[in-house]
Amino acid sequence: MTYIGLLTGAVFGSLLAWRRKGLLLDILQYMAVCSIIGGLLALILNVFILRWV
Repeated sequence: MTYIGLLTGAVFGSLLAWRRKGLLLDILQYMAVCSIIGGLLALILNVFILRWV
């Protein structure tokens, strides 16, 4: 499930940087930051699901 969050964050970050007319390094930076955020959110959601559901 964490991989899904990482991939979703990377796709979202690349789209966000592309909409802001970013260059290659901007797109890569947005992808990295958004994938870290998505991975952390997926990890927290995974712990919540395993603990309380």
